[in-house]
Amino acid sequence: MNELPGEGRRPDAVLFDLDGTLIDSLPDLADALDDLLGLEGHARLGEARVRPMIGHGVEKLVQRGFAAHGIALDGAPLAAMADRFRAIYEPRATRLTRLYPHVEDAVRALAASGMPMAVCTNKPTAVSREILADFGLADIFPVVVGGDFGPPRKPAPDLVLVTAQLLGVHPANCLFVGDSPADVGAARAAGMPVIVVGYGYTAIAPADLGADRVIADFRDLGVARPGAGRAAE
Repeated sequence: MNELPGEGRRPDAVLFDLDGTLIDSLPDLADALDDLLGLEGHARLGEARVRPMIGHGVEKLVQRGFAAHGIALDGAPLAAMADRFRAIYEPRATRLTRLYPHVEDAVRALAASGMPMAVCTNKPTAVSREILADFGLADIFPVVVGGDFGPPRKPAPDLVLVTAQLLGVHPANCLFVGDSPADVGAARAAGMPVIVVGYGYTAIAPADLGADRVIADFRDLGVARPGAGRAAE
């Protein structure tokens, strides 16, 4: 990666979303949500219906899952159900989850080039670290900022700004790589250039998310100019 989108220079750091960007966690998330719904006497939703529910944190995922059955959850009942979801999901968070193709090679090449990197996700911090460790990437991402870190979650800019601060890099000199409207919204609000992958968890076409560039997969992270590289598939 040689340049910031539109600015003709290499970023000083790269921030990555986790679910839908680095990892395909849909099978484990959907399975855990369906198990929770089943315990409450509701039918399973399946991966296709759960896919667009991902990206705004555990509470929102659980809330959307129950809303699909016409059940409104909020406040303390939602918090309790989210805790039950975590108890189901976290012990098996990498049972079916996989890194997306070319992710490991790309981030290791960036690390070898001296690029500071971090993960900024709405997923809880501890399980995010555990997932990265399970895939042998803990050394690549010493900074992991999750949705339980304290500040408001994406699409608010706060988590992104905190992550840049922990890396010691001005937000405008970072690059964010994500997959969703929340990622683009957070990066834009933080004043950070943003790339989206073409395969993530969004009901909106990646080309319509308003990012500087859409990439088909992580091999295109080495392409410097916005709009360059292979077309998203």
